[in-house]
Amino acid sequence: MLLSSIVKGYRKIRVLCIGDVMLDHFLYGKVERISPEAPVPVFNFQSEKKMLGGAGNVVANLHSLGCSADIICFIGDDEAGRQVHALLEQVCDHVAALVVPGFPTIEKTRVIAGNNHLLRIDNERRFQCDDEILGSKLEERVREADIVLLSDYAKGLLSPERCQRVVKACVEAQKPVIVDPKGDDYSKYAGATVVKPNLKEFNQATGLSCHPSEPDFQDRLREGATRLFERYGIRNLLVTLSEYGMAFVSAAHPDEVFRIPTEAREVFDVSGAGDTSLATFGASLAAGADIQDAMKLANIASGVAVGKLGTSCVTAQEILDALSRRRSSTGPGWKQKNKIVSRREAAAIAAQCREQGKKVGFTNGCFDLLHQGHLHSLMQARSQCDVLMVGLNTDASIKRLKGPERPIQDEKTRALLLASLEFVDFVIMFDDDTALPLVDAIRPDVILKEGYTIDRWPEAQFVESYGGKAVTLSRLDGYSTTQTIARMKG
Repeated sequence: MLLSSIVKGYRKIRVLCIGDVMLDHFLYGKVERISPEAPVPVFNFQSEKKMLGGAGNVVANLHSLGCSADIICFIGDDEAGRQVHALLEQVCDHVAALVVPGFPTIEKTRVIAGNNHLLRIDNERRFQCDDEILGSKLEERVREADIVLLSDYAKGLLSPERCQRVVKACVEAQKPVIVDPKGDDYSKYAGATVVKPNLKEFNQATGLSCHPSEPDFQDRLREGATRLFERYGIRNLLVTLSEYGMAFVSAAHPDEVFRIPTEAREVFDVSGAGDTSLATFGASLAAGADIQDAMKLANIASGVAVGKLGTSCVTAQEILDALSRRRSSTGPGWKQKNKIVSRREAAAIAAQCREQGKKVGFTNGCFDLLHQGHLHSLMQARSQCDVLMVGLNTDASIKRLKGPERPIQDEKTRALLLASLEFVDFVIMFDDDTALPLVDAIRPDVILKEGYTIDRWPEAQFVESYGGKAVTLSRLDGYSTTQTIARMKG
């Protein structure tokens, strides 16, 4: 089954998620000095964001992937609980947010300066309540779902008794149940279809100490997996290995290990990457994928997630874009190809950069035959921003602008050459006659180009209209593509 077909099938499935929900609160700002009162940084607050964490992030990712999602979770009778409930209503078809009196909604506040986490403040107590709080409709919810995901953060919802009730309901309804576990007592997950620990959790549960860099890793992985299979009747084990990818072992074939490498390109933040992995893996199985294809898609989605700042969701389109890059990323130049992004990706990257306090710059052109004049302009542009995005005319748009004999080099070659320059961060191809639609999508902080005054530069006028800056770059005389072509003909 094609991976892209699996992704497109997400919109047809329904997923039930049961687990610990929390409110993730992010405070963004800058640190530029140390306090005179004590040897601590002074955090200059700029903005904040509140979003779903834990099992809430799982259903937010399911919604982002295009799935229908239901959730069963605990909240407190407080303002954070009301915020969590409102956020869940935006991403779930059915929300069973059960209020537990006397306990606060779990909230984690992270203080972030640039790309650096300075501090995390947790407000939580482990929920304690009667096992019957799940009510009589649990089995009905299980029957209505295509797959059930358990997101266990050891905050009280998935007690051994409640966890086993869910697993048994799934077995009776013949619905797969995938567990993201916590702690070393896997008896409560007995009978689960797949249990998905990270390496630290796997070592803790098995009592082993194994690492992917060690030559006997797969032998020790098989040994640990066999222990869990024999003790708890778990049917499959998927171990996430951080920068080493993923490994899978099945109770049906315990001597076989299937491994895949990581897909991450650049890691900004690992917050919520496990939630993204769980959501994508479960959605893929429900959409008809086998275990190995579901692993591949979960791995790709995790790679996208860690490239974002904060607890982030991954869309089906982002996975499809990553698959497209993956198909063209063999051989020399694959790192450069990762810098060639779609308009949608560029807009998301620009928004993320602004959250981090980075200045986004934009310039554009045909860049048919790269010469010293181009390099001069691009280096100037990069010196005035933190991230430089370059809009590149497609072959079709250049033919409309310059005639049927241009461009000399095709768009893929021109894009790869630009992406190979260390002072170019991202390249975005556009087919419009002007770069204005692309500028509208990206909303750069500064737009830069040589040879244009504001009155003849609509893109610059637009950037200035929302408070951005326009900069006219100096030209290096004696260099142009037209002159280069003329010399070649001569």
